Amino acid sequence: MKRKYLALALAGIMAMSMTACGGGGTSSSEPADSSVAADDAAAAEPGSTAASADAVTIQIGFENSISEPIGQALEKWQQLVDERGDGSLKIELYPDSQLGSKNELIDGMTLGEPYMTLADGAFYADYGVPDFGIVFGPFLFDDWDQCWTLIESDWYADMCSQLEDKGLKIVSSNWKYGERHTLTTKPVATVDDLSGLKIRVPGNQIQSIGFDVLGATSTGMDLGDVYTALQQGTIDGAENPLATLYGRKLHEVAKNLILDGHVLNFTTWVMSADVFSSLTPEQQELLVSTGEEAGFYNNGLVDESNEEYLQMMKDEGVTVVEPTDEVLDGFREKAQSFYEKGSTFGWSEGLYDTVRAAMGAQ
Repeated sequence: MKRKYLALALAGIMAMSMTACGGGGTSSSEPADSSVAADDAAAAEPGSTAASADAVTIQIGFENSISEPIGQALEKWQQLVDERGDGSLKIELYPDSQLGSKNELIDGMTLGEPYMTLADGAFYADYGVPDFGIVFGPFLFDDWDQCWTLIESDWYADMCSQLEDKGLKIVSSNWKYGERHTLTTKPVATVDDLSGLKIRVPGNQIQSIGFDVLGATSTGMDLGDVYTALQQGTIDGAENPLATLYGRKLHEVAKNLILDGHVLNFTTWVMSADVFSSLTPEQQELLVSTGEEAGFYNNGLVDESNEEYLQMMKDEGVTVVEPTDEVLDGFREKAQSFYEKGSTFGWSEGLYDTVRAAMGAQ
């Protein structure tokens, strides 16, 4: 099934252009000088010793395990760069926060470090593009097609351009991180059951307030610290896609899962805009095109693995609540107050309606 999906993805890539934020067209034809840019050896023939010896190395750091779908897809990306390139560009992978936290990596990028990590609009809001944060709002998207429509829109291209002005370049946007669900130490059957519970969220304003409006008390924390915090009772729960909840073994210390799907989380891969500009046009195109291809591969893995992760969690003692439409309507009703806080987030006037139109919502 994975081979069939990948074959379809490859065909799709041949037919489609680069996503709004991934293209290399903003760079000049001559790469800028950079400590990470390859020298004249980059022009060597594929497989030559010179090309490999002076390769530019992009270090991809991420919080997830390499065994999760996103980790496997990164290995695919690494493989594609090696197979399609001339040896002048390399990718190194650092799972489980080995290079540091997401915020530390992004801070490093703004200083010109050759890092890449996955991040979302909620983080970009904290880095000077406030409107970007709305894409992580609770219950914004009705389905995945709306996500993919949005990333091809003029509005999304403008967000990427603003972010690039802040020193950050989005290389790829077509990656599913997954539907985010809530795992707790205490039973949660309706939105009212979240009242007073301390729920771990990534450390940004958008996701914190996004859970606060549901009645919980959000707690910003690095993903690597969550297991111990649940075990010690510092927090009462966490939210993430099934692959991450299971991959981090959080179900061992929190045995209640509600499939609320409060965020349809597409994620992006971001790096230093200066480092990207220092690459040759050929290196830029290689990085972007293989990243998009790996994104399709990732999405197939995510779709295939959800039922498997869910069954494994049930088999290992997790009580799973599949909420009715009525229960989900209760979540959505509370979530609407989030979109009334535009002044708190520094949003443009009418942003919610603008984004809903850009993603093709009725």
